[in-house]
Amino acid sequence: MLGLNGGPTDEMVIHLGCQLAKATNAELVAIHVIEVDWRHELSEELTEANETASALLDMAEGIAEQYKVKLTGDLLQAREVAAALVDESIEVGADAIIVGLPYRQRFGGDFAVGDAIPYIFQNAPCQVIVVREPVASSAERQAITTSPTMGRLAAAGAAVGLGRRS
Repeated sequence: MLGLNGGPTDEMVIHLGCQLAKATNAELVAIHVIEVDWRHELSEELTEANETASALLDMAEGIAEQYKVKLTGDLLQAREVAAALVDESIEVGADAIIVGLPYRQRFGGDFAVGDAIPYIFQNAPCQVIVVREPVASSAERQAITTSPTMGRLAAAGAAVGLGRRS
């Protein structure tokens, strides 16, 4: 099972999943969870998010076709993403969950794993494979932290990713 979040690691997750599936003749399920906050009903149609997620799942299917691997895409809406991924892995009987971890740092420079990866590690009934985005070079990191616009974009990018669901 591939956990896709619309972030910079999705293509790496898809390629790794396809390589592993091809080697073992396995089928893939790509899941994108739209996190729905408490201001909305879970059943509410979130059109913009659905369109983005559909494009992401289409991309995953296209990559899987290149590998000649069977991939089924599924779009879920949930309060917390990590719990939805764990629940879905149980439902589909997944042998493994592959998720991406963008390289991000908290203020102060510490590497940040977030809440989702630890939740998945603790609760998944199967193997968990984490694909981490490569570390930016020191010059790239310096450019991000010194540019006001890039700093805001980096902070916004750090907010995008996997969340948790109860």
